[in-house]
Amino acid sequence: MQQWGGHDDLWIFGYASLIWRPDFEFAELRRAKVHGWHRALKMWSRINRGTPECPGLVFALLSGGSCHGVVYRVPRHEARAVLATLWLREMVTGVYDPRWLRCTTAKGSVQALAFTLSRRSPNFTGDLSQARYQQIFADSCGRYGTTHDYARQTLESLQSHGISDAALSRLIMLARKEQQEQQEQQEQQEQAELASARPPD
Repeated sequence: MQQWGGHDDLWIFGYASLIWRPDFEFAELRRAKVHGWHRALKMWSRINRGTPECPGLVFALLSGGSCHGVVYRVPRHEARAVLATLWLREMVTGVYDPRWLRCTTAKGSVQALAFTLSRRSPNFTGDLSQARYQQIFADSCGRYGTTHDYARQTLESLQSHGISDAALSRLIMLARKEQQEQQEQQEQQEQAELASARPPD
């Protein structure tokens, strides 16, 4: 709040669930691009999208590259209440590093609040294999649902704003492949059980 100053409207950058569930009122929404940071499904979630025994994943902004998302403009007189609500949602465990990032929009640049993650954080996953992503998509579920649903909702919301994310699309395809293989195995098992239970001619 001290850095914001309270003299202008507040801008907030959304790159994942804030796109499809902002949980606050806003006066304006714009597509935006941030340079120097990228969206990555590389943060452990042990409550919202997983458990301590079976951690899930959520997105974070990591340094490097660029990221397309949206920015919300919150009127100055409503900003303090919105910031308080947003802090309760995003900073309960203090895992993010909040930053003011320059966001490019079709109507000019704005300075927006964004929630980034340090690679030194214990919640940073590092590089995960395709097999690990498939396992997490298949098994991880927390109080707000599965990691797979979270990733799928984010992809669909990005697409609704005309934003493509090739890396996320590939991960969703992995999850679909895993689901198809599991369904085929289940059908084969059911067919085998029916065949074994059928009386001989």
